[in-house]
Amino acid sequence: MVDILALIPARGGSKSIPRKNILSFGGYPLIAYSISAGLTASSITRVIVSTDDPEIASIAHEYGAEVPFLRPEEYSQDQTPDLPVFQHALQWLEDNEGYCPQIVVQLRPTSPLRKVKHIDQAVASLLKHPEADAVRTVCEPFQNPYKMWQITPAGVLKPLLDTNFNEPYNMLRQELPTVFWQTGYVDAARTNTIQTKNSMTGEIILPLVIDPEDWIDIDTRADWTRAEQLIETGEIPWSNLGFKIETAQKLKG
Repeated sequence: MVDILALIPARGGSKSIPRKNILSFGGYPLIAYSISAGLTASSITRVIVSTDDPEIASIAHEYGAEVPFLRPEEYSQDQTPDLPVFQHALQWLEDNEGYCPQIVVQLRPTSPLRKVKHIDQAVASLLKHPEADAVRTVCEPFQNPYKMWQITPAGVLKPLLDTNFNEPYNMLRQELPTVFWQTGYVDAARTNTIQTKNSMTGEIILPLVIDPEDWIDIDTRADWTRAEQLIETGEIPWSNLGFKIETAQKLKG
């Protein structure tokens, strides 16, 4: 059996929405959604939360995740990128448990309405392509960067991208190259990519293209309100997500 680890990073010091990882979202702590999706995905063999916060750790345990360590403060700062967080987790697991999964899937708590099928598809894609370092979910953006601008120090507009197109910002969208936005919805990488190549993606990155409507990321309070409405009104039904949220006690029962 291939060991596939779902790792959920959830530090306690969120700035945009304080304590957001454990605030009630549609009746459950926000982090419970990512935990439940990971536990339901058939490809995932273990779900771990990396946090520096004992309260988050307790709630994560309650909903079925493992929290075998508390993340050190040095890896829990506002500007800490993903790589050292994942390297710390993998090194701790190897040093303390002799555990080394082949693939690590990142499930950010800020994408609570993630579909289980996309987790399994990302893992399947990476397993099918041994030459690949990682898989990332992407979608077509709402705005094409060929139509975007910068403002120069002189205060005039300059196209964001230098291209061979004649005035691409005046071209029809259909005439421009198709581009994709990385969503952060599901990211899967080989452990070797993270530990040896010192990268969350490596060089060969496969796309998993999702519908733009599936990508719901919570960064602001407005994002939170809109996303919560989608689940509470049934506009996004639970059946579409592919999981239900239960406490660890119910899961064992």
